[in-house]
Amino acid sequence: MSLLLHRHLQPAGELGIWTLEEEESFFLQGLELFPEEREQIAQMKGQRRVEWLAGRYLLHFMSGREVRGACLKDEFGKPHLENSSFQISISHSHERVAVVAAPVAVGVDIQFVVAKIERIAYKFMREEENDSLLPATRLEHLHVYWGAKEALYKAYGRREIDFRLHLHVSPFEFSPKGGQTTGWIRKEEFTQQFEIYYELLGEYILVWALASSPS
Repeated sequence: MSLLLHRHLQPAGELGIWTLEEEESFFLQGLELFPEEREQIAQMKGQRRVEWLAGRYLLHFMSGREVRGACLKDEFGKPHLENSSFQISISHSHERVAVVAAPVAVGVDIQFVVAKIERIAYKFMREEENDSLLPATRLEHLHVYWGAKEALYKAYGRREIDFRLHLHVSPFEFSPKGGQTTGWIRKEEFTQQFEIYYELLGEYILVWALASSPS
């Protein structure tokens, strides 16, 4: 069993990370897939299948339930639990799969830290966010901003989002011990505020966002 992290969130919610060490057969033996799920995975190949299965396995494990509910996708591709009031988000990077579930809009992102993020920073960093970066922690700090905006995008759950224009993260001082800041989705007449949390886990950055105000 490769559970790396399982945490209860306040006031309600679950957060978990799985380290991918198992073969596809391990997850298939532990999951009874619904017809819609079998259709989804039939379109996948290789490592993508294992990541998909691990996310559903971890989600069910964190629930503590004997009988799992179907994990389906809506018209925009956002995953949701059938007949559940909890919203969910799933992310994967290299050998890690992260899952978060909560009774509010929620998003999660896990990223293996790589220098090439500098190449795309202009696509998601706003001026005030750039001004908060320091040379010593620039790379990790950039990953937190990227992860925060990925988490906001997943929480929003719809397409046609400009990461610089519509997703805002309150500038903050990066700490290797982890920290918290605030984020917003602002698109046309839609506005929603989120609490954003981040942690540095070895070579990975984990970020999750929980809605703190109604849409």
